[in-house]
Amino acid sequence: MFRQASRLLGRSSRPPRVRAMCTEVPANSNKDSAFVEAWKKVSPTMEPPHTPSTYMEPRPPTPSSLPSKLTVNFVLPYSSQLSGKEVDMVMVPATTGQMGVLPGHVPTIAELKPGVLSVHEGSDVTKYFVSSGFAFIHANSVADIVAVEAVPIDQIDASLVQKGLAEFTQKLSSATTDLEKAEAQIGVDVHSALNSTITG
Repeated sequence: MFRQASRLLGRSSRPPRVRAMCTEVPANSNKDSAFVEAWKKVSPTMEPPHTPSTYMEPRPPTPSSLPSKLTVNFVLPYSSQLSGKEVDMVMVPATTGQMGVLPGHVPTIAELKPGVLSVHEGSDVTKYFVSSGFAFIHANSVADIVAVEAVPIDQIDASLVQKGLAEFTQKLSSATTDLEKAEAQIGVDVHSALNSTITG
């Protein structure tokens, strides 16, 4: 009921607005004053609800010329690895293959598979192993990379990877239900990718 309050109450008071494309986040604040006013009329004792746009930082407008750097935000559920870092290139392990992202890349959403994410900054290359996630490439040369789990390559213990691979391979061969097979297959895939990262 409340979801439609702003639409129903605001019909006569404001002109219809054109909805922006998903990659064209406005550079100004997303606070909808018409919604807040309509909310206060309907429920004056309650604060208006927060929407996702309340928590988003506004993005800069899409540049007219090709920028020299790519802005990267790399986040995990529990921490932020990179925030607004300007780099030359990012290589992400997409499910369709390794994908290089340079400044001016076409807007894209890519699902990540277990593999190496590398951040290139001049001659320095920082590598992380990611288990899964998504990469959102925006038209304004901003890349938002969200991973379920990530660890710098130099912090991976090769003996634990070998042990984990052996355990999950054993679980896969002895699995009887579809759930057990799926969980074991995920473990094998992640540990195989970890092993390839270390050895190769």
